[in-house]
Amino acid sequence: MSTTALGISALFMVGCCALAQIARVICRRLVTREGLVPILINEAIAAAELCACCFELIIVADNFGVSMYAVCLFLLTIWWGRVWGDASACPYTHMEDVVEGRTSFKEMALRSWAELMGGCCVYRVVQVFWWLELAETHRGRAFEACNADLQVSPYLGAVIEGVATLLCRLASKTISEKEPRFGSYIDSFIGTSLVVAAFNFSGGYFNPVLATALKWGCRGHTHLEHIIVYWIGACAGAVLSIPVFKVPAVRRLLLGEGAASKSKQE
Repeated sequence: MSTTALGISALFMVGCCALAQIARVICRRLVTREGLVPILINEAIAAAELCACCFELIIVADNFGVSMYAVCLFLLTIWWGRVWGDASACPYTHMEDVVEGRTSFKEMALRSWAELMGGCCVYRVVQVFWWLELAETHRGRAFEACNADLQVSPYLGAVIEGVATLLCRLASKTISEKEPRFGSYIDSFIGTSLVVAAFNFSGGYFNPVLATALKWGCRGHTHLEHIIVYWIGACAGAVLSIPVFKVPAVRRLLLGEGAASKSKQE
């Protein structure tokens, strides 16, 4: 495939990020009061940005390989970490907050709903862009039936998504506590590496909203199998990271002896 097609895909993703940032600025100016409304809007914007870019990343992976996909994803995750603020575009982060008593079940449900709406609705924008067929890689993609990325049994897929999500969350928690230099880059590298490792097995989504927006109803798995793999698997891994991160042996491994001793005292 030509570099022109890759350039068009890159420009589309950059454009999506720019439009999302403009939307955030407009939101801050129009919705001045504090409360749940601006939080939900920001979650919807983040989810739309995430899913729009990842729709195009499918094109990149199919035509330019997983290596180019990984490079683009790595750069995007660094950007998202800088501009999303408190938004996560991922339901299980709010589930963790509920378990740890930092938020209510109502807020978790509303945030997840906003993320689903943003992630699923943005497909129409992507579809119009593909329909224009500005690049050869977009030919026939706008109305093409999608195929599931799950290449293993649903239960093994759930384990893969769950374990990888657990590792991602443990890495993020460790980086958050240690605050190393270039922590965001390290976090992005770990996340991208795990995505690539799971790419040919479950697709490596590690985010229920992303998986639902991109692969719900695709050929290759039923709705129930999709829920088992991408919702139950990933969310279970994320919630499990909370008690696992508190285990002294795990803290000693990730944070050092001092952190483990402090954990025992607490």
